[in-house]
Amino acid sequence: MKRFRAIIFDVDGTLAETEELHRRAFNEAFEYFSLGWHWDVRLYRELLQVTGGKERIRHYMHLRKEERLDASDDGAIAELHRFKTARFTALIAEGACSLRPGIVDLIRTSIDRHQHLAIATTTSRENVEALCAATMGSEGIKRFHAIVCGDDVARKKPSSDVYLKALELLGRLPGECLAIEDSRNGLMAALGAGIPVVITRSLYFGNEDFSGALAVVDNLGELEDFRLPANSQRNRPVDIIGREKRDSDAKAKQDLRP
Repeated sequence: MKRFRAIIFDVDGTLAETEELHRRAFNEAFEYFSLGWHWDVRLYRELLQVTGGKERIRHYMHLRKEERLDASDDGAIAELHRFKTARFTALIAEGACSLRPGIVDLIRTSIDRHQHLAIATTTSRENVEALCAATMGSEGIKRFHAIVCGDDVARKKPSSDVYLKALELLGRLPGECLAIEDSRNGLMAALGAGIPVVITRSLYFGNEDFSGALAVVDNLGELEDFRLPANSQRNRPVDIIGREKRDSDAKAKQDLRP
């Protein structure tokens, strides 16, 4: 971990287990607009293969050949998604989600090592700001030297656009950075930019194929026990799941300020 000059985090499923809140917010938006749609856990897991909320809505409309809302009506989809985002940020502000185990310690350690921190995500900036404020305090978002969100680039993950933009903003080479991801789409996005990746398994993506990752861990609290062999092959993930979880949700909620 010490050899990297920057750590780049994904958000949903990585910084926090937020996908269930997203699913709830989507369903509340569908109810508000009287669409008669409902995304259960099984369906949402399939829809998560499409990155980006507006893109996910449009994909679902094509799947069910929806006629009550025109899939080509960008304005209507944007309005639906704005309501969903407002509900999501409200839930986050109410304390409905905490940072995942190991996140707080990793951020603090990275700051002590003078490693730059960044975010590369397909979610919206509003979602990022709401999560950081609710879990890290009002100054939490200032810990990140670069933040690249889905609307900042032309193509979302598995495209490498967000990572390439993050590298540009950080002024770093790919090999100087480490990406923290939870999904195969995120893994492919980072690898496509030449950035090595550690996977932290999450609720919705835990059983995906993570070939190519430096390591696959149950949570980031395990990283302090992990040493990458000097002659390791990057296309072979190291799975060290099962280590004792020492970080509690209460600790994860602590303010990041020294």
